[in-house]
Amino acid sequence: MAEFLRRTRELREAWESEHLAPAAAKAAESRGRARAEEADDFRTAFERDRDRIYHSKAFRRLKHKTQVFLNPEGDHFVTRLTHTFQVTQIGRSLAAALGLNEALTEAICLGHEVGHPPFGHTGEVALSPYVEDGEWLHSEQSVRVLEVLEPLNLSWEVKDGIRAHTWKVSPGPATAEGMICRYADRIAYLVHDMDDAIRADVLAPQDIPTEALEWFGQPGRQWVSRMIHAVIEGSLAAGELTMETATLEVMQRFRDFMFERVYLRPEARRQAAKAVKILRDLVDHFLEHPDQIPSSYRHEESPPRIQVLDYVAGMTDRYALKLHDGLFRPSGQV
Repeated sequence: MAEFLRRTRELREAWESEHLAPAAAKAAESRGRARAEEADDFRTAFERDRDRIYHSKAFRRLKHKTQVFLNPEGDHFVTRLTHTFQVTQIGRSLAAALGLNEALTEAICLGHEVGHPPFGHTGEVALSPYVEDGEWLHSEQSVRVLEVLEPLNLSWEVKDGIRAHTWKVSPGPATAEGMICRYADRIAYLVHDMDDAIRADVLAPQDIPTEALEWFGQPGRQWVSRMIHAVIEGSLAAGELTMETATLEVMQRFRDFMFERVYLRPEARRQAAKAVKILRDLVDHFLEHPDQIPSSYRHEESPPRIQVLDYVAGMTDRYALKLHDGLFRPSGQV
């Protein structure tokens, strides 16, 4: 008797059609890719997209990109890479519980940060003056990275979910799986940023608002579980991807607390000002010396300004710092 089952792509697609929720995106019904490809023997289109993102250079660079604390000392602070894994885990938990497409959810969550510039959201502030509409969005750059700079020819649904994972973007994601990434991203960063703030002595456990402690429990993994359950129950009740109202309100007030006490505290503002100056110095330098951009980081068909932004946005924190020191603090200067 055979101990294995040969699960071809066709069998997986048939399983999705039969077992996933009506709201789920089915791989066999995808809007497809910009360039037609022969289907894989075993993997669905969304599974292939997930694997392509895992193996991309932009994904690997996330391990040296800041989440909140710039260039922190210590091995346990969250980076863009560990944040991405946490978002993906939360996303898959939600997708599984709601009968949605786990592979699509995973692909969107894995790719949602690959265009993020150095130094967290401060990097977006630094680059915004150089774009025509006045706001540089990592979500748009993530799509550009995976579509132009490392052209992976991803499915339309994956690119749409990445494009619209941030709450700033309207219209929102076209799929429920894309909406999952929105909630998973916010759940992940609020909880792990709180943990990092306690680890860095920016917050003490007793600083956490009483309302949040009474609602979610002591800081830790039960916060994530409570928020996941609130999305599951809220979505089942509403018939659309959402979070149960009372939990969402507590979560939003805790987010306001985090902005006041962590993200916008005086020391964070001082660090942010330094990071902004470093990135703008680099952009201005390469706008004057575009020939110094390595060919491996250059999309020759793009305007020079876009080539510079691609290059600087793709840098890791440590590379940006090292390059800035080399250009603006020659050897021997303090």
